[in-house]
Amino acid sequence: MSDLVTRHDKDGIATLTINRPDKLNALNVAVFQALEAHIDALETQTETVGCVVLRGGGRCFSAGHDLKDIEAGEKLPRPNFQAHVIERLANLPQPVISAVHSHCYTGALELALAGDIMLASENAKFADTHAKWALTPVWGMSQRLPRRVGKVKATEMMFTAKTYSGREAETMGLCNLCYTDETFDASVEAFCTEMLANSWFSLRANKKLLCETDGLPLDAGLAHEIYQSQGVGPDMAERIGGFGKK
Repeated sequence: MSDLVTRHDKDGIATLTINRPDKLNALNVAVFQALEAHIDALETQTETVGCVVLRGGGRCFSAGHDLKDIEAGEKLPRPNFQAHVIERLANLPQPVISAVHSHCYTGALELALAGDIMLASENAKFADTHAKWALTPVWGMSQRLPRRVGKVKATEMMFTAKTYSGREAETMGLCNLCYTDETFDASVEAFCTEMLANSWFSLRANKKLLCETDGLPLDAGLAHEIYQSQGVGPDMAERIGGFGKK
């Protein structure tokens, strides 16, 4: 498997690291091919992987879509390849955590938005610069960004190409939490560890419910929850019994 995206497993956390540090982890076709190979494996590993963390190696998360690739004319394995890989990442059965430090621009932000939860360091730098380069989004920016921060703030980000810090991203709801640079790695691991102390069954079932009811009218969403819920997990009796013993 390509080392452009590496994988490290620890205590149920599978960490995928974009590994082009000499290019500020710029996203080219080969990176997405490597990412898709990991997604292929993770889709079937729900019993051993409770959550997936996506991050960048070296100095930043990613500077974005490799502009040199765009200029040279990318050769895609199939139409809309990168968008499909991002969609598959977003739709993994496990919770996906995007852990962002330093640069996270444009295509990198579209990739990070595939995470169910986004964690940032204070030195994070978020921007959508499509307008700066006379481009329009095709990897999900116009849909995922307003769902994350609201239409008004998404419009501001997309129209101005302004850069926002980790703290600003936390304030606007782009990221869930922002940590100091010094504690970032440990805080991401602690967040995931605390989350995985809950039932992995429920984490997957809750994600499925949220995804399937996104955008539905209230009545339809409530009906879906009532009649399409995954129900009781196999670890319910053990968890409730353990609570009673305490």
